[in-house]
Amino acid sequence: MNEVKEALRNIEQNYKLFLQQQFTFIGALQHTRENAHDMIRPVASISQVQSYMDHHCNNSTDRRILNMFLNICNDLSKLCHKLETVHSGNNITNSILERCKLLLSHSNDLSTIRAKYPHDVVNHLSCDEAKNHYGGVVSLIPIVLDCMKEWVAHIEKLPQPMLYDVSGGSAISQKRAPQDAPARAAISQTPPSVRLEAQTSTSNKDNVQVQGSKHIQKKNLNDTENHSGKLKGPWKPPGRHAF
Repeated sequence: MNEVKEALRNIEQNYKLFLQQQFTFIGALQHTRENAHDMIRPVASISQVQSYMDHHCNNSTDRRILNMFLNICNDLSKLCHKLETVHSGNNITNSILERCKLLLSHSNDLSTIRAKYPHDVVNHLSCDEAKNHYGGVVSLIPIVLDCMKEWVAHIEKLPQPMLYDVSGGSAISQKRAPQDAPARAAISQTPPSVRLEAQTSTSNKDNVQVQGSKHIQKKNLNDTENHSGKLKGPWKPPGRHAF
């Protein structure tokens, strides 16, 4: 989803540059329509703009701005198909994508569509230009961009599937949890009396060892005192011997 948002931001930036040159774009369409002797019908499809650029464009400025329009439409078409692979969506998001694909179809009639507020692309045209010639073609990109933003907003409200965590996070631990469950259950199901008896047995062994050690220490101490008494008894003078 982050990749989709980044691609959408890049297209928006390119469109902002194109929007600053709207008068140049209208001038290029006017020149090529004159060269094609096609001044009556409105510019009503992407394929019509492509044909003007390929066959009736006489200067680099007109070619550059017409090519810029076609490239943005092509980028939007690619992103539209990419959105289908990102998320399965629901009826609302699928309907939005179908509308985008229809609008970006090279043969689709754009003459009746109009971008509304906050877009002011139509307001920059004269009444005749907006109504009879260019109102649809200048409205195409902003309408499709709005549809794609709406698609992203709806998708972000839907429950997201659990994806693999590259850092080895929760997804892996959740997969391993069922495998570790039997071992944890076996430990938790051990009778408390068995665990208590094991702990008591260990504690009794420790007490026997401590008491035995104390008994040995006491016996050694008594032996030392008895031995010391024989060596350090009260002094007696030697008896007198008869000669």
